[in-house]
Amino acid sequence: MSTPSAVAATFERHFGYAAPLLVRAPGRVNLIGEHTDYNQGFVLPAAVDKELYFAVSLSEKAQIRLVSHDLNETCAIAPDQVHRTETQWANYLLGVVAQLQKRGVAVPGFDCVFGGNVPIGAGMSSSAAVECGLAFALNQLLGTGIDKMELAHAAQKAEHEYAGVMCGIMDQFASLFGQAGSVVRLDCRSLEYDYFPFDTQACRIVLCNSGVKHSLADSEYNKRRQECERGVEILRRHYPQVQSLRDATLEQLETHRDELGPLTFRRCAYVVRENERVLAACRHLEQHDLAAFGQQMYASHAGLRDDYEVSCEELDVLVEAARQVPGVYGARMMGGGFGGCTINLVAPEQVEAFIGQVGAAFEQRFGRVPETYQTTSVGGVSEIGPGGR
Repeated sequence: MSTPSAVAATFERHFGYAAPLLVRAPGRVNLIGEHTDYNQGFVLPAAVDKELYFAVSLSEKAQIRLVSHDLNETCAIAPDQVHRTETQWANYLLGVVAQLQKRGVAVPGFDCVFGGNVPIGAGMSSSAAVECGLAFALNQLLGTGIDKMELAHAAQKAEHEYAGVMCGIMDQFASLFGQAGSVVRLDCRSLEYDYFPFDTQACRIVLCNSGVKHSLADSEYNKRRQECERGVEILRRHYPQVQSLRDATLEQLETHRDELGPLTFRRCAYVVRENERVLAACRHLEQHDLAAFGQQMYASHAGLRDDYEVSCEELDVLVEAARQVPGVYGARMMGGGFGGCTINLVAPEQVEAFIGQVGAAFEQRFGRVPETYQTTSVGGVSEIGPGGR
């Protein structure tokens, strides 16, 4: 796993001079609020201490030279020739350059080495950290003064246009706007946001990786979006003010249950309830009530499993096993579904017991031990000072 000093040393070795700018870009978790983003609802992410590090310098050469420290691969391209390439990791970076150019920024040649310790495929949004880290670094070096929300939009568009992933804004937002000891509630419609206290002394965030790849995720994700849109279409005939499920109520859904049909009803009811859970969870954080917050997480998982139907057996086993361990406040599947990780809130003194017990239950059922990652909330993308942060 890379460190800032290892990335800086690789830069010096590769390019023959020292890099003036070191940047850290955190991954993220989402505590609650799943599949609400594209329904213009609420999400509750936190930036976490699994991070990518960047060494970046402007160059007099008319070339963008990129080095992936962890893959030991390189990519070079002229600034006026930026396009999608066969090198997938480079596309996330080149997409950011293209977005800055679209905003009228004259991006000169530059040299960049990046690497870090965000686990790939664990649902911590390593891709958003790649995009936001470079966007921040170039914004600093070129003195373009683009604000953080616009950088988040640029990074999101980079992912749409260069990586081909139609993600919401949450991942990039969380990487840029994270605060240590806090989670941030984002309104995915207005982009207004509020910070809520998250006591890192009382609670660790532990992810358990089911080891199941999201093979169904893309096709089913699109299907869920369509099912939600169909629900909105039906409700709007009766309630013109319903522009998205964010505007719908359970009472409205119940009234038109027959017209919606059982499947669309369940999908829509999950989203409406999940938005309510996010708002309730934030009230519990203000009251420092982690146990009540955890109950919202369990309810979220049940909804994702039964009504939205995006869980899988491995995720369900991990959540049920977590319930049996003392000191676990709450657990649920995190992300698009059909695999990936569960997110668990665990009292610090119980983390070792939690990892042992949940690992044993999972191994008994599936014959292998799940990978686990301990994290805590940190600040968003920033320059790394002499002290390492």
